[in-house]
Amino acid sequence: MRPLVRPPRLAPGDRVAVVAPSGPVPEERLQAGLDILRGWDLDPVVAPHVLGRDRTLGYLAATDAQRAADLEHAWCDPAVAAVFCARGGYGAQRMVDLVDWDAMRAAGPKVFTGFSDVTVLHQAFATHLRLVTLYGPAAAGVDFLKHARAQDHLRATLFEPESVRTVSAVPPGGRALVPGRARGVTLGGCLSLLASDLGTPHARPGARGGLLLLEDVAESPYRLDRYLTQLLRTGWLDGTTGILLGSWEACGPYEDVRTVLRDRLGGLGVPVVEEFGFGHGEGALTLPLGVAAELDADAGSLTLDAPALG
Repeated sequence: MRPLVRPPRLAPGDRVAVVAPSGPVPEERLQAGLDILRGWDLDPVVAPHVLGRDRTLGYLAATDAQRAADLEHAWCDPAVAAVFCARGGYGAQRMVDLVDWDAMRAAGPKVFTGFSDVTVLHQAFATHLRLVTLYGPAAAGVDFLKHARAQDHLRATLFEPESVRTVSAVPPGGRALVPGRARGVTLGGCLSLLASDLGTPHARPGARGGLLLLEDVAESPYRLDRYLTQLLRTGWLDGTTGILLGSWEACGPYEDVRTVLRDRLGGLGVPVVEEFGFGHGEGALTLPLGVAAELDADAGSLTLDAPALG
């Protein structure tokens, strides 16, 4: 697996767009997120349907076509240096087929960030644009709005990426579920979305040569077992060099979750670090996808070969 193209870092004064490719966004949370971005001396603009809601399916921010158009137009705007997802939820799978990926590729590299349901788009950006993306907080996400660590780590990654080339797990996490060191190219995201994306034109064909990031929210242990078993049975995990496990918020007692993770992943024979501090947990870290790196499971650290952004 080869590293992907790194987009340029941000600079004060850059215009950034906020889109909602999945669920609806509460206006007060959106405004609070925009205030944070403005405090970083960025110029945020909001896509037309961020505050919308589909009339029939209220768990979607707008129709599939509208959400796809918002992403495409924001990305293809030459004045926009980065695109932030306002939140996750559900819906990226429904709109990803409607995006003109050829037009997106022609627009050139820029920063894309989001997490959770946005995993589907991270995979599509890697497959169609061959571009490094950031698995990090949503611009209107509760964790981002409330926790300085989430804000500070995302800001450092965007503006001073060399300052976070080594990412250490959030204490007291970062324990080695399986000890050792491993090298590879980062990929992954939300476990249930990776399993759901299998077999689509936008999914990565597998994790061979990769350092795999996994996390999820509100999935009981047996469901986590199901997703991991699906990835194992399809061979998608074959050749994975190492695994970073993030948060498992509302997935049941962590000891039960750990038992599943050890059972399903321990047999791969690769280093595995748990509770690294990215995903749906408090003060979530920002991790780049598509960057060559070294995992030290014993030290609970990930060291990038190069900064996430150029």
